[in-house]
Amino acid sequence: MPTAHAQRLALWCLACGLLATAGCRPDETIGCKEPPGTTPYVIDIPPFFPPMDIPPDNPMTVEGVELGRLLFWETGLSSDSSISCGSCHLPSFAFSDPNPVSTGVDGAEGTRNAMALVNMGWVQHFFWDGRAATLEEQILDPVPHPDEMNLPWAEAEDRLAGDSEYSERFRNAFGEAGVSSEKVSKAIAQFLRTMISADSKFDQWRRGQTELSELEFQGYEIFNREGGDPEVVSGGQFGGDCFHCHGEAGLQFSDYLFHNNGLDATFGADAGLAGITGVALDSGRFRTPTLRNAALSPPYMHDGRFQTLEEVLEHYNSGGQPSQTIDPFMKYASGGLMLQAQQKEALIAFLHTLTDTAFASNPAFADPH
Repeated sequence: MPTAHAQRLALWCLACGLLATAGCRPDETIGCKEPPGTTPYVIDIPPFFPPMDIPPDNPMTVEGVELGRLLFWETGLSSDSSISCGSCHLPSFAFSDPNPVSTGVDGAEGTRNAMALVNMGWVQHFFWDGRAATLEEQILDPVPHPDEMNLPWAEAEDRLAGDSEYSERFRNAFGEAGVSSEKVSKAIAQFLRTMISADSKFDQWRRGQTELSELEFQGYEIFNREGGDPEVVSGGQFGGDCFHCHGEAGLQFSDYLFHNNGLDATFGADAGLAGITGVALDSGRFRTPTLRNAALSPPYMHDGRFQTLEEVLEHYNSGGQPSQTIDPFMKYASGGLMLQAQQKEALIAFLHTLTDTAFASNPAFADPH
């Protein structure tokens, strides 16, 4: 009789497949060819991950990825040459910022916490408020932003074009001479798509290479159960209700959708998605972050208000703040989940199994300058 783990593993293999290779979609025959003289960069999709949808106008190449890595760490893309993309996305913090909000040039402070850069090739919607539809579009924002790098793109392009090494690298990556903001964003996007985290203890368990401890597995079960006392709430399972927004489908631990998770009863200057859509019902809705490497990437929430995973869990256990737009999944705004201390300990233990130290220390992602 196969073990429960073996049964789950077999079902997962059937559902997702053990290995896929990222590239242009099979139905795309136009605009999906690598620039002349470049070397295709093939991404091996980890077991149980869905295929990565590579934009047809930005195919992966070795030269593009190398250029993107240099540009990600290039301080010359800031007005005073003091910071790079990597300054707010630090490897030791799973490529996030340990400060509640990031500091740009001249000490300018933003208003939101810098999300961890994890498995960006599978992300849908970018920024906490979803104002960018693609990774390439998202990358265009920080360079000219006054609270971040504060450098007009025209000046950034001139700086790069004036550097003979960069000029050559752009030619090698795109098969033509010339530097542009579009090419910068495409190159960095290629690099970010290589930053795949898939070797946490949880991943190793899914691959049958290790076992979760009793406490970790208990946390996994609580993570995937409905909240509420079954004698009081129909369908209640004494669970954590985590899986609705942070489900393991595709092993991303995020639905990449927008939810009001009960942080506030009223909304001030930052109303989240409503600031983009202008729809009042979107007030307080922010994009779900992944829980991968969450233990490495405090603080938490869009404004970095929680310093520890324990604080985050206590927020959900308390039920959060009711409001007119609170998400239907926040079913316990009155009374809370009522998880006991041992259940909370188990959930925290499970969240730590999502930590991928090899990802955070991968030399292929480090500053090459």
